Amino acid sequence: MKFTQVGSACDFSFLDFSFDEHLNAARTSSKMAAPEFCSFFLEKKKRFCKMMVSRGRRFCGEHATMEEGSSSRRIVCPLDPKHTVSEDKLDKHLKKCNSREKEKPVYYVANINAGSADGDECQQQVSLSERSRTELHSLLDKLRTAVTDLQCNVEDNVMCHPVLQGELNNPKNGDSAHKHLKQQSSILGHLEELGLLGGGRCFVEFGAGRGKLSHWIHEALKTCEDLQLLLVERCSTRFKVDGKHQDVGVQFERLQVDIQHLDLSKVPLLRKKNLPLVGVGKHLCGAATDLALRCLLDTPGLREETEPPPKRLKTSEPAAGPDTGSVFNDTGLVSDPGPVSGAVLGLAVALCCHHRCEWRHYVGQQFFLQRGLGASEFSAFCRISSWATCGLRPTNQDATKLGGDEEEHEAAEETDAVNGFLSAAEREQVGRLCKLLIDSGRVHFLTTKGFNSKLSRYADAHVTLENVLLTAVPSLRPLS
Repeated sequence: MKFTQVGSACDFSFLDFSFDEHLNAARTSSKMAAPEFCSFFLEKKKRFCKMMVSRGRRFCGEHATMEEGSSSRRIVCPLDPKHTVSEDKLDKHLKKCNSREKEKPVYYVANINAGSADGDECQQQVSLSERSRTELHSLLDKLRTAVTDLQCNVEDNVMCHPVLQGELNNPKNGDSAHKHLKQQSSILGHLEELGLLGGGRCFVEFGAGRGKLSHWIHEALKTCEDLQLLLVERCSTRFKVDGKHQDVGVQFERLQVDIQHLDLSKVPLLRKKNLPLVGVGKHLCGAATDLALRCLLDTPGLREETEPPPKRLKTSEPAAGPDTGSVFNDTGLVSDPGPVSGAVLGLAVALCCHHRCEWRHYVGQQFFLQRGLGASEFSAFCRISSWATCGLRPTNQDATKLGGDEEEHEAAEETDAVNGFLSAAEREQVGRLCKLLIDSGRVHFLTTKGFNSKLSRYADAHVTLENVLLTAVPSLRPLS
């Protein structure tokens, strides 16, 4: 096995920083590190490392080479180059590293939601900076033609839910926390308006992170029966809220798996009660949205039937049983008697990072092909979509003020590729058109699956630049 020395794969420049130089840099700081925390001063962040140290030590394991008299050499972990390990402790570390190969769970099915790989391997990625002005003009012409007849408008619909009102009024919450709370409140408001926020169902949160969205869904439905919350996250996450939700009658479970490989029909929790599903997500990055849509609607065996779709339930109404009669409405339409095993009642997903979408995973391929567009145009439009947000970050100083989601979901800016080609306002408008076109393909996919879907601006731009919510509920079929 070949090991890479620190500094060749990642930026661990502190290893070339002498102990005396480190102390001199630390003295320039107005504060000294607390005794229980690492004394290494992070020059880039202008603060001390926040990792805790062992008794009698001044530095954490990551910065242990700064300790006087230390002879241990740090190397990059061969399983994950994002962290380092002492060379003499490597064998022990490999047995417990979080990035080690683990036994696959029963619900892991490789690439089940990935989509077709036909023609994807040969698709060459071309950056905007490598394209000529003529090519860029051609792409913009194709974009304008494609969006001309779109029947998919984005509505302004900022909502709120009373369960978060106390936290929104809490002065202890900073700006970043306040922005997250506003988004979560609006998503819950949309779920309630669509009749999706109720008991007798399982909420599947894709890209759950710490699980805060599921946390507030649970807070809003504490008194409901037969409530399940399934959190899906591929990474190991710190500061999770899962431990706060072990109430009797509520099943709160987390799956550490990539959505690309998740077969919901094989998840033990869902097989216990076969409750209908509601998909949710807050800032589901790029291709993860497409993977989640396939996971919900294209998983073999998830539903016994695909037509007709299940009826929409009111917020206070539990899931209907198999003996429930048909329900008629004022429009002369009839909805299905009730959800079959694992039926999907609807979804609400906040979209972001369109520049991270991939043609293979994209659920709107047919939508693009119908407009004479293919993988090449899709790749270019994904790159151009970043103009919608990066144009609003004129300086690094302004970017740091955004905080929250903008730090986690940074746009992929092209380096001066279009300077003088379009103004900043025009670039932003073109970027938003690209996002709209990509999202319209997702709406088209949901329509073909028997759902009414729409796009809404669920938050103000000053709260988050990625403020579009994709919602869907089953369509009602004409009365025969």
